[in-house]
Parts: sequence; C-alpha cells; structure tokens
Amino acid sequence: MAGDSRFPDVDIDGTEKNEEAEIVVNVGGVRQVFYGDNLNQYPETRLAELINCLSGGYDSIFSLCDDYDPGKREFYFDRDPDAFKCIIDVYYFGEIHMKKGICPICFKNEMEFWKVDLKFLDDCCKTHLSEKKEELEEIARRVQLILDDLGVDASESRWKKCQKYIWKFLEKPESSYPARVIAVLSFLFILISSVVMCVGTIPDLQVVDAEGNRMEHPTLDSIETACIGWFTMEYVLRLISSPNKLHFALSFMNIVDVLAILPFYVSLTLTHLGAKLMELSNVQQAVQALRIMRIARIFKLARHSSGLQTLTYALKRSFKELGLLLMYLAVGIFVFSALGYTMEQSHPETLFKSIPQSFWWAIITMTTVGYGDIYPKTTLGKLNAAISFLCGVIAIALPIHPIINNFVRYYNKQRVLETAAKHELELMELNSAEGKASTSKSELEDFARGGKESFFHGSRLKVSHSDTFIHLLSDEKHYRTRLQSCK
Repeated sequence: MAGDSRFPDVDIDGTEKNEEAEIVVNVGGVRQVFYGDNLNQYPETRLAELINCLSGGYDSIFSLCDDYDPGKREFYFDRDPDAFKCIIDVYYFGEIHMKKGICPICFKNEMEFWKVDLKFLDDCCKTHLSEKKEELEEIARRVQLILDDLGVDASESRWKKCQKYIWKFLEKPESSYPARVIAVLSFLFILISSVVMCVGTIPDLQVVDAEGNRMEHPTLDSIETACIGWFTMEYVLRLISSPNKLHFALSFMNIVDVLAILPFYVSLTLTHLGAKLMELSNVQQAVQALRIMRIARIFKLARHSSGLQTLTYALKRSFKELGLLLMYLAVGIFVFSALGYTMEQSHPETLFKSIPQSFWWAIITMTTVGYGDIYPKTTLGKLNAAISFLCGVIAIALPIHPIINNFVRYYNKQRVLETAAKHELELMELNSAEGKASTSKSELEDFARGGKESFFHGSRLKVSHSDTFIHLLSDEKHYRTRLQSCK
C-alpha cells in the first residue's frame, strides 16, 4: 500500500518532534488543527496516536482514520462533528461537557471511538448518561416481556404453558379481551367490597342479634363473602402461576392483597373457635379490630390504576422535599405554639393551657384547617396567629412544585417508554419482514443455479425457525434495531 501512486511517501525522518507536530483533522466536514504538545497530554487517545502513526506507514494510518491526504497531512473521519467538538475540550480544559441535543449513548460511543476515558465527562453529564441507560434498559425489558408473551417454547411442558397463560391472563389486561374483562371485574369487586364496608357501619342498615349487639346485615355479609372469595381465588391463581414465588410473596402489592383477605379468615376462625378459648367480649373486640384492617383492600386499586402507581413513585422520589416540608412545619409549630402560649397567659380565660396543647392549635393553623376549638383572645395572640397562618401557607407551597414536577416527569417518561417499546417492536417486525424477503429471494436464486436440492435445503432452514419473528428479532448479527444501535 505504501507504494501506491495515489499516496506519496509518508515522512519517516523523525526530525520533527512530536511536541511541535501539527496535524489537521477533518471530522464530518469540520476541520480542526491540533498540536502535539496538547495531544500528548493524553497519549492513549486516538488523536495522540495520529501523531505517531506517520512513521508506521499507511497501514498504521488507516487503522486509525477513514482517509488521509498526505499533501495536506489531513486525517478524515466519518464521525459526528458536534460530539467531536465537545470531546476535544479534554485537551484544553481537562474535562468534557456534553451539549444539549446529543444522545448520551451516542456521545458515549463517540468517546469510546476517540479513546477518551469516561472519567473526564462532567458529573452533570454522567447523570444524563445514567438516566438514558436506565431508559434503554427499561425499553429492552418491556420489549423482552412482549416477546416472551408472543413466544411459544415447544420444549415446555403443558403445565408450564398453562402457568404462563394464567399469569398473562391475570397480570396483563392488555394481552387479550378476556383479560381486560377479568381486570374490570376485579376492579368492580374492589369497589363493591369497599362500599359494603362503609355501608355496613350505618345503624339503620344493621340488625340486632339475640344478645342485643348490633351486627352487619346478612345480605351485606353475603356480598362481603363473595368478594373475599373472588380475592382469594385471584391471589391463589396468581401465586400458582407466578414465575418467582418468593418475589411474588414479598412484593408490596401482593402483601396488600394478603392483608385485604386475611382479616376475614382470622375473624371467621375467632368467631367459631375463639369463644371456646377466651371470653366472648374479647373475641368481639378482636374481630372488630380485624375488620378495621379491611381498609387495606382499597390499596388494591393501585394494581389497576397507572395514575395511583405514578403518584406512589412520585412520592417515593420526593422524600427529600417531603422531609423539607415536615421540617418547616415542625419548626413553625414549635415556635408559634410557644409564642401563642406565652402571649395568651395574660388573658384570664385563655385556652392555651400548655405548650404541648398549643401544638394542636399551631398544626391546624399552619395547615389552614382551623377547627376553632382553640383560638387566641389577645391582640398579640391574634397577630401571632396571622403570622403563623401566612408562614404555614408558604411552608406548604414551597415543596409542592418539585413534587408535582416529579409526578409529571415520571408520567411522561412512562408514556415515552411505552411508545418507544411499541416503535421498537414495529422496527423489529420490519427487519424481520425484510429478512424473510431476502431469504426467499436467495432461495429462488439457489433454485435457479443449483436445482431442487439446494432449494429444499434452504426451505428446511426456514422451517426450522419459529412461525413468529422472535428468532429473527434476537439475531443481532444480521439485524440491528434502533435500540441496539443506540447501545
């Protein structure tokens, strides 16, 4: 290659020192001039290697760049010029900042190409990179779940196939129309059970037993029993079909399911067997305490409501803001309750008997509730109340905006991830269709050249694939999806 007439001989005299060397780099049409003293600060990088590659011949040069002009001593690279402009900052400032509008994953790949370590990337940019990685992992997880639902493993036993079908039927309402019907029924049972629990406390709808004690109407008890039967059957089927029993049992929502149905069976056991072991009054108190635990079933709505799940996540991510809110309120409650107690001592009919009692007044005042059971009667006390009210409004309003932002950000992110997963599957289907078309074309050409034997050989290869496009989607050697290209 060194003797090719298109390339003049490379200067291998070595008379020019690397520190004084000057090279021209053309990246995507953008020309940059670099000097050896700057590039040699990081000798492991690709640009620093360009200075020393001239003495190694054209093989060494073209192993580092896409093209080279010996007359201009200009190296050509078919790379992203915007990312390159950010990366070369490491030679001048010792750190790299990623511009807005550049994909973090693509920028990471550019840094790897230019052999610049990620440790030079600023912390703020590393945060964007980690967030993007998490998004891609989430998209890949969702796509994989969809592909697992579409795939059918012929080696699986009939029981395994039945387990997968029941799990998809109960856990993924979007998988089929009957699954959506089951999800709606489950939602209705939760609402009916919650309404029955509330209606059962109305005295006019209660009945009196032989001992004169009020109890729920038998009709409401029957409805409650039917709802508990549904919840129990649903939980048992989900437990049996779960791929990971331990993870299923320790999941928060499944613990809520257990708390929703367990009080019914415990109270039933105490009602029939507890009277023999303890006094009837103690049994009734225990049953009443357990019936209060039925309120846990309202949390089952979160399983069927993406809005409640988003709200829960937003509150999780807002612990710092919530802690700040509680700290503001705690300081204000302590200060204004002490001031209110001190200012109201001069009034003979004061309602502020102690500072701990004044805590209640400060809480309902700063949270703008104001029951009116405790109120100041002196002028200074009323002024203190007005200030505490204004401070309470400000203290509550300050952290609300970040919490709302977390909610909106997570909700929008989930919608984007769902859309990205669907687009990924559409792209996979397109690649699969193109792959099948090219396979059919090559088979016809083989048939024309080699006859029936080669054609049937190709047909056997085709039949060996699954009827779906799952096998093709996982073939990274032939098809690269948008998700794979970003990674």
